[in-house]
Amino acid sequence: MRIGGISKQTLIDYPGKIAATIFTQGCNFRCGYCHNPSLVLPHLIKQSQSISDNQLLEWLAKRIDWLDAVVITGGEPTIHKDLPEFIATVKAMGYAIKLDTNGTNPAMLQQLLEDELLDFVAMDIKHLPEMDMYKKVVGIETTGDLMERIHYSVSLLQSASVECQFRTTSIPGIHDDIQLEEIEKWLERPLSKQQYRETETVADHHKQDVF
Repeated sequence: MRIGGISKQTLIDYPGKIAATIFTQGCNFRCGYCHNPSLVLPHLIKQSQSISDNQLLEWLAKRIDWLDAVVITGGEPTIHKDLPEFIATVKAMGYAIKLDTNGTNPAMLQQLLEDELLDFVAMDIKHLPEMDMYKKVVGIETTGDLMERIHYSVSLLQSASVECQFRTTSIPGIHDDIQLEEIEKWLERPLSKQQYRETETVADHHKQDVF
């Protein structure tokens, strides 16, 4: 995988657990509110160094007695074909695994769930389950099957045995309270909401020289 940074310890990214958070590079969305452009935009990724898998795995092996879990976020982790292999290696160390995803790769999500490699999944819901609504947020010319893939990922998590969370970033002028209520009806469960606000880039605090 391409790993762009790591938060060595967090008490908020995995509820109830002490975790390290791994930031993967690359994403198939271009959300205007993204706080991690250095992990998303190709020209910025080219200007940065990646952390090698081996370097990170060696560090995690030394932290087993100090951490409970590993959170894998991005970017969008599921675009990396070697994600299952990486997670399997980390999970074999005894760590619980939380995955953050936008839900656009249900085939990968299904594989990870069927192989019992995940303990917690947080899926970002961008808007109501309609193409025009999603296009307002994701910043790309969406393909025809986008919503089909999003729906499939939602259904996978609705029936999964692992802990899961659906969450959204509420953007003034893009979302309103009625729409957020409609999203919750679609999901058949409460939605974790975060109000958009301009802030510094999250990944800037998690550079490659943390080891």
